[in-house]
Amino acid sequence: MLSLLRLFKRQSWQVEFATPAQTTEHMIDLADEGVSSQEIKLNCDSFDTYVKAYQPDIVLFDRFMMEEQFAWRVEKNCPQALRILDTEDLQCLRHARHDAYKAGRAMTQGDLMGDMAKREIAAILRSDMSLIISSAEMELLTETFKLDKALLHQLPFMLDLKALPAKTKTFNERQHFISIGNFRHVPNWDAVIQLQKIWPRIRQQLPDAEMHIYGAYPPPKATALDNPNAGFLVKGWAEDALVVMQGARVCLAPLQFGAGIKGKLLDAMITQTPSVTTSIGAEGMCDPDLWPGIVTDDTADFIEAAVDLYNNEKRWLEVQARCHELVRKNYDSKSLGQQLIERMLKIKADLEQHRLDNFNGAMLRHHSMMSTKYMSQWIAEKTKDK
Repeated sequence: MLSLLRLFKRQSWQVEFATPAQTTEHMIDLADEGVSSQEIKLNCDSFDTYVKAYQPDIVLFDRFMMEEQFAWRVEKNCPQALRILDTEDLQCLRHARHDAYKAGRAMTQGDLMGDMAKREIAAILRSDMSLIISSAEMELLTETFKLDKALLHQLPFMLDLKALPAKTKTFNERQHFISIGNFRHVPNWDAVIQLQKIWPRIRQQLPDAEMHIYGAYPPPKATALDNPNAGFLVKGWAEDALVVMQGARVCLAPLQFGAGIKGKLLDAMITQTPSVTTSIGAEGMCDPDLWPGIVTDDTADFIEAAVDLYNNEKRWLEVQARCHELVRKNYDSKSLGQQLIERMLKIKADLEQHRLDNFNGAMLRHHSMMSTKYMSQWIAEKTKDK
């Protein structure tokens, strides 16, 4: 989201970030970015007054839930505004994989085609354009859900290549393993559980190594896992993820479910830290054969790869050399940003025809958004009575 806001500012656009979310101690100071902010409320007609006065040319919704809540109000008050959905990652895919994982089986078509998919795909169809973070999710949307590519735009993380460190710590300057991720994100918490299970088998072979777990909002159940005697350390919040990542010799990410592109693994590439992960972790980021480390779904192989990378400097250097090459090839903010802006302006210039070509979206706006609209208005009226 921050990279998008910065991209829009570079176009000399006026940018405002409107959110119903609560402020937190870790949030970015948007004023320093030249971005104004506005608090908005769910199910409240005050948003109509706000957006009608602002009259944006472009509105971007962060995930499908925000599109459901606010898109009909934007369409009513700013019908010519280009409406873009930033999916971040496909919530329905992550949800389906999680359900299958809890049931101890592979994901089925029935898991994927559930209520959340109906809501998310409907939001994509109602939008003029949707940002899709990975090639794997683009394929899923076009091949499985049969969506028109004219409505989709693949946009992975955008990185400033000039900010890539010219030199990072050497093999001998690094020590220990690292895993990082927000503890409120269920796939991350499950990965911590997986690490706790396999760590004794790694530690047995590497008695001086430690497993360092970083992440925001660690709950008591996470801090309870902290065990210095076993070298399993729950560190919690990191002031700078790249600093702690560069200090580690190997990043471990035994992700069992999830979607999108994994920021922790991109941070590992930025800091030239080899990683061991699963097919879910590496999905949509690059060819697994070119991964800067090891990709495996087998627990024994995962442990063997972690120990080998930690001990084998030659192998470590070989895979480390791939890191920045992959970043430059796949995550260059300059080229990715230019492609996005060109696509946005092209659709905006011919918005009427673009919407005429999207009959399914128009039909969904007519039917499904009416129910959302009236439910929201009912909640607003009920709240006024109080």
